[in-house]
Amino acid sequence: MKRGSFIALAVVLDALLINVGVIAAFYIRFGGELPAFNFDAYLALAPAMTLVYLGAGYIYGLYEPERTESAWSLARAAFMAISLGAVLTAAISFFGGPRFFAFSRLAILIGWAIDIALVIGWRLAFMRVASIRWPEQRVVIVGTGRLARELAGELANRARWGYRVVGLLGAEGDGTPAEVSVPDAPPLLGTAEDAARVVAEHKVDRLIVVSPVELRSFVERLAVADEIDVRIDVVPELYEVFIGTLDSVVADIPLMEITRTGAPQWHAPLKRVVDLVGAVVLIVLLSPVLLVCALSVLLTMGWPVLYVQERSGRELRPFKLLKFRTMVRDAERESGPVLAAEDDSRITPVGRFLRRYRLDELPQLVNILFGQMSFVGPRPERPYFTEQFCAEIPGYRERFRIKPGVTGLAQVSGDYATTPERKLKYDLIYLYHQTLSMDLQILVDTVRVVLAGRGAR
Repeated sequence: MKRGSFIALAVVLDALLINVGVIAAFYIRFGGELPAFNFDAYLALAPAMTLVYLGAGYIYGLYEPERTESAWSLARAAFMAISLGAVLTAAISFFGGPRFFAFSRLAILIGWAIDIALVIGWRLAFMRVASIRWPEQRVVIVGTGRLARELAGELANRARWGYRVVGLLGAEGDGTPAEVSVPDAPPLLGTAEDAARVVAEHKVDRLIVVSPVELRSFVERLAVADEIDVRIDVVPELYEVFIGTLDSVVADIPLMEITRTGAPQWHAPLKRVVDLVGAVVLIVLLSPVLLVCALSVLLTMGWPVLYVQERSGRELRPFKLLKFRTMVRDAERESGPVLAAEDDSRITPVGRFLRRYRLDELPQLVNILFGQMSFVGPRPERPYFTEQFCAEIPGYRERFRIKPGVTGLAQVSGDYATTPERKLKYDLIYLYHQTLSMDLQILVDTVRVVLAGRGAR
C-alpha cells in the first residue's frame, strides 16, 4: 500500500474504531443498555470528540508511519494519543455545558482502554499482512567530508522509506574526492557547481547541503535557480540554527528545508475563505467611500474613472487589475511603461490624495472576489517589468509562487518607491514565513500606514 493510502486508511479506521470503543464502553458501563440521557450526550459530542482524538493522533505521529514502524513506538504513540484524547474529551464534557455533562466519565475511562487496544491492534495486524510502499526520493548530498558520508550512510539505512542516495557533489573546504573512496560510499558526481546538470541527469528529488556556511552564496543561488526545482535542505550550523527552525532529523543529524512555501496545506483554502468574506463585507461597508472616490475622479479628471492595467499574478498568469485613476489620461503615451517615482508630475492633485491614503486601491476588492488577488501578498507587477526583473534580479520569479496582494510586507515596511531588490527581500520573507497571524499584523500595519499617509507619494 502506498504511504498516502495508508494515512487515509488510518484516519478513517481510527475515527470509526474510537467511536466503536466508546459505544462498547457504554454497554459495559450500563450493563448492556444505552440510556438515552447519557448516550445522547455522547452523540452530541461525538463529532468534536472524534476530531480531538484524531488531532492527538497527529500530534503523536500516528499518521506518520516512519515514526511508528516498531511495535514499541506504535504502542507508545497510541497510548499517549488516546490518553490525551480521553482527557480532552472529559474536559469538554465537564465544561461544555449541560448538553454534554451527562457523558459518563466512567464510559470515557473504559473507552480509553478499549480504544488503545483497537488502535494498536489493527495497526499490528496490518504490519503482519501488508507493507507500506514509500515514494522514492533520489537524494544528492553536497559535500564529501565525514558528516556527508555519515549522512549518506544513515539515508542508505532508511532505504525502506524510499531514500536513495545517488551520489555526492564536492564542496570546497569540505574534504577531497579521495575521502569518498571508501567501501559502499556513493559515487562522486562532480562539484557543487554541477548541481543543475546532476539534478537533471539523475532525476534528483532532493539536495542536501552539508556545509551551508562555506557554501552560503551557492545555497542562495541554488534556492532561487529556475532550473533546479527540487527540495533543498541544509545541515544547519549555529548560524542557521539561530535564524531557522528544524524540519526533520536523520539519525541525530538535523535538517532544515530552505525551499518550503512557509504555509501548511490548509492555509491557502482558509485564506481564500477569509479573502472572499472580507471582500464582500468591505464592499458593502465601504460603498459610500467608493462612490465618493469615483465621483471625485469623474469631476476632476473625467472618464474613465477606473484604470485597468494588466498585471502578473500567481505563476505569472496575467490578469486585469482595477484601480481608481490617479494620473492624467494616456500618462505613458510618450514615455512608455515606467515605474512610479516621487513627485511624479503625471499624478493629479486628487490622484495624489487617493494614493496617499491608498484609496485608489479599493477597486481591487473586486480582484479579490474573482480570486486573482488576496488581501496580503506581494504586490502584482506589470508584465513589462516582470520580464525585466526576472532576467536581472536572482530569485525574482519566486515571488509569483503565491497570489499577489492588495498590501504586503514590503508595503508596510519599506518606502512606496523603494527598489525592486529591496521589495523582493520583503516578499521572500513573507513567502517563506507566512501565517495568518502575520497577515493580520500586516493588515493592522496597513491601516496605520494609511491613516498616517506614510509611504505613498
